[in-house]
Amino acid sequence: MITREGYRFREDICIPCYGTDASFQMKPAAFMDFAQEIAYWAASALGFGYDQLHVHHTAWVLSRMHIHFEGYPKWRDNVKLTTWHKGLDGLYFLRDFFMDDAKGRHLVTCTTSWVIIDEATRRLVRPETIEHLLRVDGPMESAIEEPCPKTVLPRGAEPQSVGEHAVSYSDIDIIGHTNNVRYVVWAMDALPYELTSTKRVKDLYISFIKETTPGQKVELYRLAAEDGWFIEGRVEGKAVFCVKFVF
Repeated sequence: MITREGYRFREDICIPCYGTDASFQMKPAAFMDFAQEIAYWAASALGFGYDQLHVHHTAWVLSRMHIHFEGYPKWRDNVKLTTWHKGLDGLYFLRDFFMDDAKGRHLVTCTTSWVIIDEATRRLVRPETIEHLLRVDGPMESAIEEPCPKTVLPRGAEPQSVGEHAVSYSDIDIIGHTNNVRYVVWAMDALPYELTSTKRVKDLYISFIKETTPGQKVELYRLAAEDGWFIEGRVEGKAVFCVKFVF
C-alpha cells in the first residue's frame, strides 16, 4: 500500500525472489520496476498521472535516470521506497527516490528526469500545458542534488559490438514502446557475466534518446572506459539509449 506523507509518497516493499540475482541481492532493474510503479501512483494522486494525461492524449516518458547504490537489499528484506516530485528543470520534470532499510538507512538514492509526449505524434509537449499542476511550494529535499546529466559514449570511443536485441512482446509497455526498465536489462546482459556476478553497480546513469517499438532490432555496443562501462543501443546506426555503469 502506498501512503502519503506531506509531499512524499511511501511504499513498504518486501523484496521478492524474482527481483534478485544468484547472490539473493536486488537487481538494479528491479529497483527501476519498483520506482516506476510508485511514480505512477504518486503522480495520479496529485492529478497528473497516466489517466489524467491520457485524456489529453499525452503520456509521461522517462528521459534520464541516475541511481546510486549504497547497499543492496536481499530477498525477503523489508524496505521503504519513497518518492516526490521536485518541479521543473527546463523541459524536464524531476522526481527523486529513496530506498531505505528497516533502520532508515539509505540503500538507494535516485533522481529522474521526465518529459511529456503527444501519444499520436510522439513529440514533446511543452511543460506549460500542465505546469499549474506541477508547482512546488517551497524547497524540497534532493535524493541526488544534480539532475542526471546526458549519458553519451566518450568522444572518439570505438565500442565493441556485442550482438542485437529484437524488440518483442515482453519489452513493450502501456504506451506501446519499450519500457525503460528493459534497456537496463539488455545493458546488464551485454556486460561480461564474470563482472556482473562478482561486482556491484555503484552508480547507473542512463539516457533514453529515442523510443523503440516491436519488430525493431537494437544493436548493442560495449565500451570499457576509465570511468565506467558503457552500453549503447542503436537502431539503423543511430543511438536510441546509452547506459553508464560504475562498479
